[in-house]
Amino acid sequence: MIEPYVLGLQEVDETKVAVVGGKGAHLGRLSRIEGIRVPGGFCVTTEAFRRIMAEGPSIDDRLDQLSRLDPDDREAIRTLSAQIRRTIEGIAIPGDVAAAIARALDQVGEQAAYAVRSSATAEDLPTASFAGQHDTYLNVVGPTAILQHVSRCWASLFTERAVTYRQRNGIDHRTVHMAVVVQQMVFPHAAGILFTADPVTGNRKVATVDAGFGLGEALVSGLVNPDVFKVRDGEVVAKAIAAKQRAVQALPAGGTQEVAVDSQRQEHPALTDAQVVRLVQLGRRIEAHFGHPQDIEWCLVDDGFQIVQSRPITTLFPIPIPIPETGDQENHVYVSVGHGQMMTDPMKPLGLSVWQLTAMVPMREAGGRLFVDVTRRLASPASRAGLLDVMGRGDPLIRDALETVLGREDFVPSLPDTGPGGPPAGGASAPIETDPAIVTELIERSQASIAALERDIRTKTGPALFDFLLEAFEEHKRVLGDPLNLQAIMAGMEATWWLNDKLLEWLGEKNAADTLTLSAPGNVTSEMGLALLDVADVIRPHAEVVAFLQGVEEEGFLDELAKLAGGTEARDSIETYLDRYGMRCVGEIDITRPRWRERPTTLVPVILDNVRNFEPGAAQRRFEQGRQKARKKEQDVLSRLRALPDGEHKADETKRMIDRVRTFIGYREYPKYAIVSRYFVYKQALLEEAERLVQANVLPEKEDIFYLTFQELHDVVRSNQVDDQLIQQRKDAFRAYHALTPPRVLTSDGEAVTGAYRRDDVPAGALIGLPVSAGTIEGRARVILDMAEAELEAGDILVTTSTDPSWSPLFVGIAGLVTEVGGLMTHGAVIAREYGLPAVVGVEHASRLIRDGQRIRVHGTEGYVEILS
Repeated sequence: MIEPYVLGLQEVDETKVAVVGGKGAHLGRLSRIEGIRVPGGFCVTTEAFRRIMAEGPSIDDRLDQLSRLDPDDREAIRTLSAQIRRTIEGIAIPGDVAAAIARALDQVGEQAAYAVRSSATAEDLPTASFAGQHDTYLNVVGPTAILQHVSRCWASLFTERAVTYRQRNGIDHRTVHMAVVVQQMVFPHAAGILFTADPVTGNRKVATVDAGFGLGEALVSGLVNPDVFKVRDGEVVAKAIAAKQRAVQALPAGGTQEVAVDSQRQEHPALTDAQVVRLVQLGRRIEAHFGHPQDIEWCLVDDGFQIVQSRPITTLFPIPIPIPETGDQENHVYVSVGHGQMMTDPMKPLGLSVWQLTAMVPMREAGGRLFVDVTRRLASPASRAGLLDVMGRGDPLIRDALETVLGREDFVPSLPDTGPGGPPAGGASAPIETDPAIVTELIERSQASIAALERDIRTKTGPALFDFLLEAFEEHKRVLGDPLNLQAIMAGMEATWWLNDKLLEWLGEKNAADTLTLSAPGNVTSEMGLALLDVADVIRPHAEVVAFLQGVEEEGFLDELAKLAGGTEARDSIETYLDRYGMRCVGEIDITRPRWRERPTTLVPVILDNVRNFEPGAAQRRFEQGRQKARKKEQDVLSRLRALPDGEHKADETKRMIDRVRTFIGYREYPKYAIVSRYFVYKQALLEEAERLVQANVLPEKEDIFYLTFQELHDVVRSNQVDDQLIQQRKDAFRAYHALTPPRVLTSDGEAVTGAYRRDDVPAGALIGLPVSAGTIEGRARVILDMAEAELEAGDILVTTSTDPSWSPLFVGIAGLVTEVGGLMTHGAVIAREYGLPAVVGVEHASRLIRDGQRIRVHGTEGYVEILS
């Protein structure tokens, strides 16, 4: 059925998004809510837009060109989009379309003033608002002017900002169409925006009202600073009244003008407190109707509010669903898992559910990330102290955020120490002997468990595979939860803390353990970085192999290597490396991420950097240099301690702790290696099952299983049926989650609580972070967000968002490290200390504030970064 060219607002709702666009659909639904007044009007449908596009054949070619452009090629986008706009505006509106618009105007009053507003089909949606991307025209008077401005709205689908927004959000230009809303103009005393959740903190219980005099255009365009009111529980809890020197008003003959506000009126509130509370009540009604927090444009006319737009707030981080037995009405405090794992990107549903099924504590999902509910531990004073201590040592920003929440009256009720708070985070581990045989035994146990998994899983298919995996997940947790495993991990960490605390107290030396742990034995992650230097040593003498690798793009390149001189040795060297480390990858806690074994091209740029930047034998030399530095530091520390009062006793205690840290700190990295080793076995089995589903025409692609939870995939395998719509919804949601920044701490009110370092001992303009590896280094910043695109020179300082163990091969070629996420005991920090790299982590927005190529100075002992040029 061909849709009509015009529909009245009363005729449309959210089922008509494809016909009237997001804004039109929202306005139609708004107009049906009891007590909500919406200016009358109609929609020019997307059917009219399609007619216009069909009249301009050259548009098709230009859309093809547009789709091939890089979103950052602003000049090319500007040129092409301007050509498309001119073409659309130059097409005469067909007679039947113009007649339909004229009939609609007759019904409302053709000489009335109107707002003519763009309404795209990919606009005001829960995952992409497109706010401000398309054009709106106010106070348009007369049929001729209205038709002209309808054309301009159609053309605004191709403004430079709208085109760039679509390209960055992965939206195909051809799938988006433009409707136009034509509404009666209102001439308000005041206008502005209401957010039914705080747009800055995300708190769902705090509404924010921005208000100014005259038309809302003055606020939207940034012409004036608005009055800002915050409302909670029906009461104005904060307000800031601005000096509103300018306003935008309608002209009698059409159009708008900027006017000066009378000086005596400038600092008068645009709304009374009572009006603000009444407006928020209307906003809550709209929010309840749509089921999402809303960004609402409002006008005050004769002491009554009219709503001219409502769209979902798309920037809010979702709230985790609480554990069922706690009840939905209680307050909860959640801590991000991703910040501890150095992986804050969203995870796909299969990755989330497998991590949840194999984790040692319950975890809740929100925004494609995982969170742990720490409310109970915060509620009991005894467990609270332990939790804050562990969090503070790991990431001071998390501790500060938790203390901020605790400082609020009654948000986390206190429980008696005998209550269900549980032991302090990290547990009160019993001491173990400083015996390297303990580490050997733990590794052998883990290897035996993985070998049994690989052996037993081979014969499992169909529903039996999933039953087997559920048992394997329990074994997974049993190995991780082995008391000896936890004791060994804590022994290395506690010895590190002891050395840093005591040597600061006795010798005034900060972070002394950093040097004492250089080249500690048995660190599987640092060995992984050094082993890639050995691979480079095999490849370096063979110029033909090096030249071939420089042009590699396809994953099958290993088979091609054997045809070259020296290629067999090169291939065998890479294969041996992949046999030991091929289960690793960036974001490896998400089982769905491609592993190095699946995508070995990821390693090629790092191998080539190593070939270029190092001499043969670098791995062994580097490890031995670290060992010698650590030994020399030990001798220096013990010598200085013996010169102190009670020096022999202090030196003996310190020697005991140095031996302990060097025995156990390398093992800190092994459990993660074991986890991802098991994950790769699980993944291979699940992908074989996915291949069977593809062969049976149940799924179009193997990777579609990544968008199902483990239980959902189990059900699909049992029934041989899948919900295609669910998979598509999950793909759309996963794409949208990339635009969200996960908070370190999140409350059940939706508030993202940000911590602060609260330091005043750093130079002005320096970027503050957490010192995790001692030393000071100056060099060129290389801002790298994708390991596969790394191209490093000796002396470069790596700046990135976060580094999980898969980044370790890059560490051998850099001089220092700066990350946005991390803590004292996260993988990047541990490996930086192993390699002796000055490092500062937890530097908020480092990859944006530091530009690639700038010279910076990293103060790894003091915990800050200076930008020098």
